[in-house]
Amino acid sequence: MSNPSNGNASAVHPSVQPLFTPFSIGTLTLPNRIVMAPMTRSFSPNGIPGADVARYYRRRAENGVGLIITEGTVINHPSSADHPNVPHFYGPALKGWSSVVEEVHAAGGLIFPQLWHVGMARKIGSPPNPEILPIGPSGIDLSGHQVTAPMTESDILSVIDAFAQAAADAKSLGFDGIEIHGAHGYLIDQFFWKKTNRRSDRYSGESFEGATRFAAEIIRAVRHAVGPDFPIALRISQWKTSNYTAKLAETPEQLASFLEPLTAAGVDIFHCSTRRFWEPEFEGSNLNLAGWVKLLTGRPTITVGSVGLNEEFMRSFASGQATQVTGIDGLIERLEQNEFDLVAVGRSLLVDPEWAMKIRNGRFGELKPFTVDALNSLY
Repeated sequence: MSNPSNGNASAVHPSVQPLFTPFSIGTLTLPNRIVMAPMTRSFSPNGIPGADVARYYRRRAENGVGLIITEGTVINHPSSADHPNVPHFYGPALKGWSSVVEEVHAAGGLIFPQLWHVGMARKIGSPPNPEILPIGPSGIDLSGHQVTAPMTESDILSVIDAFAQAAADAKSLGFDGIEIHGAHGYLIDQFFWKKTNRRSDRYSGESFEGATRFAAEIIRAVRHAVGPDFPIALRISQWKTSNYTAKLAETPEQLASFLEPLTAAGVDIFHCSTRRFWEPEFEGSNLNLAGWVKLLTGRPTITVGSVGLNEEFMRSFASGQATQVTGIDGLIERLEQNEFDLVAVGRSLLVDPEWAMKIRNGRFGELKPFTVDALNSLY
């Protein structure tokens, strides 16, 4: 099946036209503004994605998703993962990812891997390497407990090297860019957050310059590994999986100070994770996080958070109830106002690979609600 966004399907429904205009990130042009959000699926036994994973991503490409960002894939570091079926991005897993790229490209799609290290979100004894201790900037877990020793500078360098190698491998495999996972309380975000970064050296969380140094060094190493034209996305968030009210920046001024080193290091696009895209980030403005980041950096941004659904994801998991479909008129209006550039869609695409096609063709009555049962299969 060919990609409908390449002109092989019926006309775009007028109400969603802004979602189906091309967008360029450097030399890469996306056919539309819809991004498949990274969603952990854990269907890669021993970290190796199989043919079922390739089919899963291909189905979304066939149905008009402009850019696919894979689930988090862990870099080549012994404490990067906390589950045996989370996909690796090194070793034998690279052959599986090569097949994923081939399938997505054959369907006319574009795809980035999300590169990930869980840091102190990993509990002691977790597979696939239960004998290895978790690592973090200060050895402090997301609840604020001291669990292990702080990372040494040697530890820091080894992780930076692993990110750079993964990025180089992504380019060699034919991926269209990469995303670095710097959100949700995982390793990079643990350096950003004062609660988990209590270092007193040049990586100290007491200043934005120190807190962002680790991420900036990763970005620069990745840029060196992939060259000037390979897109680098960075996913950021204020909230953590353990703390929905956490803030890295309390004001636009603080956010500007946080973003400046990351922008200077070479981020091409910021993926701004929020739980509900329509919520303002700061008082006195309706701009969401993606809107503020675009305004402050001048770089393109991706918004995300309950797109097309009436309940944010963690509440839907807790309740076990179906999350119902809602309209996207407010999203379209914000996109038309250039508040952000791209729209990441998670659960709606997880439950329905045809979501983008249905939106494009105005088949709104065919959209599916999300239920937690959708997590039990890879469709």
